[in-house]
Amino acid sequence: MTLRLGLLGAGRIGKVHAGAIVATPGARLVAVADALPDAATALAAAAGAEVRGVDAIMEASDIDAVLITTPTDLHAAMIEQAARAGKAIFCEKPIDLDSGRVRACLDVVAQEGVPLMIGFNRRFDPNFMELRRRIDADAIGAVEMVAITSRDPGPPPADYLKRSGGLFRDMTIHDFDMARFLLGEEPVTVFASASNLVDPAIGAVGDVDSAAVVLTTASGRLCQISNSRRATYGYDQRIEVHGSKGLASAENLRATTVEVADASGYRRDPLLNFFMTRYVDAYRNEIAAFIAALTGKQPMSPSGTDGLKALILAEAAATSVRERRVVQID
Repeated sequence: MTLRLGLLGAGRIGKVHAGAIVATPGARLVAVADALPDAATALAAAAGAEVRGVDAIMEASDIDAVLITTPTDLHAAMIEQAARAGKAIFCEKPIDLDSGRVRACLDVVAQEGVPLMIGFNRRFDPNFMELRRRIDADAIGAVEMVAITSRDPGPPPADYLKRSGGLFRDMTIHDFDMARFLLGEEPVTVFASASNLVDPAIGAVGDVDSAAVVLTTASGRLCQISNSRRATYGYDQRIEVHGSKGLASAENLRATTVEVADASGYRRDPLLNFFMTRYVDAYRNEIAAFIAALTGKQPMSPSGTDGLKALILAEAAATSVRERRVVQID
C-alpha cells in the first residue's frame, strides 16, 4: 500500500520532509502548496509532485494525509481543516503558541477521529532512540537525572524571532519533549532562568537567548536543560542519563570520526553545524514512523497530547523566568 501525501509549506523544513517522503518506501508526495508559488513549483518539480492550493489538497480524493510545515501561526487552523476533511495529519511543532488554542484544536481532531502526529524529530534520532532503548533494557537502572545540552550555532533571523513565540516555545520545546521521552515520568515542577547574552536585538523583540531549566517529577527525578542561541564550535546536541546502576550518554556528531595527533596536539573534525544535517536521519525515520502508523504497523507517536504537554512546560518555563519562581504543573 502506498500512502499519498500532500505537503503544506515549501520552506526549509518542508524541503527536508519532501526529501524524506521521496526516500521512504510506501509513501508518495502527490502535491505541494505554499504561499510563494515559486517555492512550491521548485519543490514539486524536485519531488515529482504537482502544485496545488491548500484547499485543493485538503479536498483531494487522491491524497490520504497532509504534512503541515507552514509557519506556526497557521498550524492549528490547518490541522482543523484537515481533520474535518478526513485527512491523517503530520504537523511540525508546535501546534500553536497558546495551550488553550491547542486544546481546542485537539478537540476537533478527536471529534473527527483522524490520526495526528507532531514533529518532534529528535525522538527519531538513531542515537537518542538507542539511548531510550538502553534505558528500557535496564542498562543503567532506574533513571535519576537527565542532562540535555542544546545550543544553536547562531540565532535565527530577527523576522523569525518576532513570530517564533520565544526561546522556550520555539527551541526548548524540543528539549521538553526529549525530557518527557527519557525521564519516564511527567515533570510536575519547572524552574527556569534566562538571559540575553548573545545579541541585544533578541532582547529588543522580547525574547531571551540563553537559558537553564530544571524539571522535577513527582518521585524526584531531575532534568537539567542548557540552551543557547550561540555555539561558536557548531551545533551542540548532547544528552546524558544517570541511573541507579550507571550512566548512558549520546554525544555530538561530526563529519567523520577521524582524529589526527601530532606535535601540536590532537585535532578532530568540527561538529555538524545545522539541524538539517545533524538530524537528517531523524527526519527520515520520523516520516517512516508516520507511514508505519498509518498502515497499522505501530502506534501514532508523538501525539497531539505530547505536543500539548511540551507546550505546557514551555509556558511554565516562561512564567518561571518572568515571575522568578518555581512553577507547578497541573
